[in-house]
Amino acid sequence: MSNQQLRITKPDDWHLHLRDGDMLKTVIADTARCFARAIVMPNLKPPVTTVAEAEAYRRRILAAVPEGMTFDPLMTLYLTKNTSPDEIRRAKASDAIYAVKVYPAGATTNSENGVRDLNKVDAVLETMQEVDLPLLLHGEVTDREIDVFDREAVFIERHLQQINTRFPALRTVLEHVTTQDAVDYVLEASERVAATITVHHLLLNRNAIFEGGLRPHHYCLPLLKRETHRQALVKAATSGDPKFFLGTDSAPHPKNAKESGCGCAGIYSAPVAIELYAEVFADADALDRLEGFASFHGPDFYGLPRNDDRITLEAQAWSVPELIRTGSDEILPLRAGTDVAWRLI
Repeated sequence: MSNQQLRITKPDDWHLHLRDGDMLKTVIADTARCFARAIVMPNLKPPVTTVAEAEAYRRRILAAVPEGMTFDPLMTLYLTKNTSPDEIRRAKASDAIYAVKVYPAGATTNSENGVRDLNKVDAVLETMQEVDLPLLLHGEVTDREIDVFDREAVFIERHLQQINTRFPALRTVLEHVTTQDAVDYVLEASERVAATITVHHLLLNRNAIFEGGLRPHHYCLPLLKRETHRQALVKAATSGDPKFFLGTDSAPHPKNAKESGCGCAGIYSAPVAIELYAEVFADADALDRLEGFASFHGPDFYGLPRNDDRITLEAQAWSVPELIRTGSDEILPLRAGTDVAWRLI
């Protein structure tokens, strides 16, 4: 009896970290092998804050795509207190830029230049609403008095509700949602509000950080949450609701930067992303809805055409590499050294 196969429209990744330099040259192929496009995060050092910087970064990405592969990076700007309405208009006029990303200062990797007071960027948000440029939000507060597992829910209550009330025509994406609170908010909000869901938040709850000891390669931001929240994410992703779509938040870091006294947040899922999403949907008896989540909902929300190419997945186990080398460094991918039930053919 032959293995089960699933043929779908080539998917896109609506939340991706590619880094720069040697790491970019290594990791780009892992995304381009199965994703046609990706929304590329701007939190480099220094951050990508202008149209000129975004266009230059895009050229570096395209130069790193291996021969024989095609990939379209959809660039974003990093919102700071100094971002001007004129820069937003230039971004909208650019063929390279598709959104603006908000990082609350200190929320995650390279976010120290992020916004400390969202009430002070109203002119920028008004311009984004006017020209219809989407706002992507890392939805966590960073107040020390707020429990780290509650930061997403508090962000929605304090900030996201106000943003969507004051700028109702602004398209907003709550990135890498992790809680029932976020799912409920997105479901109840207008059609201008959507969310991305990572594969690691679909697969893992917070116990995975402490299985047999401290597991730094399962440390990410936003943090993994309780099992009840994981189940809510699976239900949302597999529901067929067009407000939810694929965003890996694949975030490579060198092995020694993860396994350190102050380890970096991020899970490198690109080498196994579409295969693991297939696992999640198969386990939920919802493989017929994977194409919508992975290939249709994202471009529809962004007003882009769906891809013409297709990929084929097969229910056949294979082993994930233990390590991926990049220059003088090594990266541990998600599921390193273990089996995945589906493979790309």
